[in-house]
Amino acid sequence: MSGDTFHHVRDYEYFEVPQFLGGEWPLPHLGPLHLTKFMVLQLVAALIVFWIGTGLAKRVRGGQPVSGRWWNFWETLAVYLRDHVVRPTIGEGHHGHDEHGHDHDEHGHHGHAHAAVEYAHPADKYLPFIWSCFFYVLICNLLGAIPWLGSATGEINVTGALAVTAFGATVFYGSQELSFGGFWKALCPGMDMPSGLLGTLMRVFLIPMIWCIELLGLFDAPPLLRNIELLNGDTVFVPRAPVVYIYGEVQHPGAFRLERKMTVIQALSLAGGFTMRGTEKGLRIKRRTLKGTTNTFSVGGDDYVLPDDVIYAKESLF
Repeated sequence: MSGDTFHHVRDYEYFEVPQFLGGEWPLPHLGPLHLTKFMVLQLVAALIVFWIGTGLAKRVRGGQPVSGRWWNFWETLAVYLRDHVVRPTIGEGHHGHDEHGHDHDEHGHHGHAHAAVEYAHPADKYLPFIWSCFFYVLICNLLGAIPWLGSATGEINVTGALAVTAFGATVFYGSQELSFGGFWKALCPGMDMPSGLLGTLMRVFLIPMIWCIELLGLFDAPPLLRNIELLNGDTVFVPRAPVVYIYGEVQHPGAFRLERKMTVIQALSLAGGFTMRGTEKGLRIKRRTLKGTTNTFSVGGDDYVLPDDVIYAKESLF
């Protein structure tokens, strides 16, 4: 073992301890199951995560503030991960008005009130899985900082199982949001194609190529993260930046670049604001759904804008 450079990340059926404690503590065999060091450490990590998660859940139930330094520490990590990582990264997605915006006018705010009870933010539905993975990896790494234990996440089989789990969750949640076929179809981003024979040829060759590249990206790190060196003759594909279209009673109608979490009133400011005859009342958005249909619904100035939304500012009657 002394000649093995990677012995500290390999799994064994015993714990290494100092010589004065015996050198090795073998683990028992439970029938055909041979317990290993990392199996025990993963079980310990899972139990700690379960204890922390259930403890926090009991303390925040009913809207009561969490008290105690121990629980405040874990609450701080969970809230920071939610507010500064999960919500900004996942964003609003296709939630909100995308599929149900037309119900806004017909049924008032009833549907939105029901969603607000379930989740304060659309990305919160993914928090249980993300929190579980984060704290599980964190506890495994903290256990690895204790002498003679080791970090289970340093073992290739453990990281492989985590990768398969994350991939499965990506497909599951994506299919749940877009439908199974819609998830795989969405791998290819929307692209503006010319009409005629040239556009048809581009669709036949370019779209399958982009789809295959994106499919490989599900199993590999994005090329930009690998810092690939470009060679002479390479072709770099840069996706079109998301835009929002604004027309009606605004100073400068047209298409404008959409920033993340941009609101309707912020988008209108890019168009120079309203004209003398414009009004903030009766703002409407036309939004294309994943099925190819278009929904039109009323919005307020604080509502979020999604890519390719069309905002219409109506003329004031008085």
